[in-house]
Amino acid sequence: MSQFSLPIRVYLEDTDAGGIVFYASYLRYMERARTEWLRACGIELDHWQNVRRRQFVVRSVSIDYRSPARFNDQLTAGTRLVTLKSASLVCEQPVMRGDMELTTAVVKLVCVDADTLAPCAIPTEIREAITREF
Repeated sequence: MSQFSLPIRVYLEDTDAGGIVFYASYLRYMERARTEWLRACGIELDHWQNVRRRQFVVRSVSIDYRSPARFNDQLTAGTRLVTLKSASLVCEQPVMRGDMELTTAVVKLVCVDADTLAPCAIPTEIREAITREF
């Protein structure tokens, strides 16, 4: 599978008192990258949640911080599908500055019914869209 990449600029609001990117900011960058990856695959999350009554929730995140980013850095947040099961998927999500990997996470998402929040099968349309190379 190819990797989707989203450019990210570090703003002052993303940093901590020491002037480096606050650890939780990386999770926001990854969330944006996953959302834009799905959009690039033709999946509009608001339609699936509000009309089709399906949504993805984060089940788990394993993250490894290697090197800090700072205010005004130009980063790239990536998303690559690793595993696709009937009701869940796993993505690898690196955040890079140029060729340097600053952090990487493995994120497990579960498809749930928007009304009951019970796990359910990932719809065929979504499965087909995210397994196509873009």
